[in-house]
Amino acid sequence: MMSTVGNPANIFWHENPVRKAEREKLLNQQGCVVWITGLSGSGKSTLACSLGRELQTRGKLSYVLDGDNLRHGLNKNLGFSPESRTENIRRTGEVANLFADAGLICIASLISPYRKDRDACRALVPDNKFIEASLMFTDLL
Repeated sequence: MMSTVGNPANIFWHENPVRKAEREKLLNQQGCVVWITGLSGSGKSTLACSLGRELQTRGKLSYVLDGDNLRHGLNKNLGFSPESRTENIRRTGEVANLFADAGLICIASLISPYRKDRDACRALVPDNKFIEASLMFTDLL
């Protein structure tokens, strides 16, 4: 049985003729990811929504990717084991990167306890356009 996971020979990257710089010029802003992490109940979602509202009042287009909301759809098949948490963060990072590439300010708000997972998301976003904010008093793993 042939696997479709990994690097199949029949999947190719197609360049979009509309470049990121053109989208950013149209929106009059630079796309980026603001990653807000912290423990449950620490205020991540509240901060993310407040930031999104403030950006809107300043004429900037943003979108909040809230961890709980994502678990109702994109990540609804994931649990809370270390492996599931890693996949949850990976998927969110990929989507956040797409939003940033579209020229939006993507605000990702979710428990992401593993530094290696956040660093993997950071590596997806080019040009240091990944801003991490922690709402925890102790250093994250």
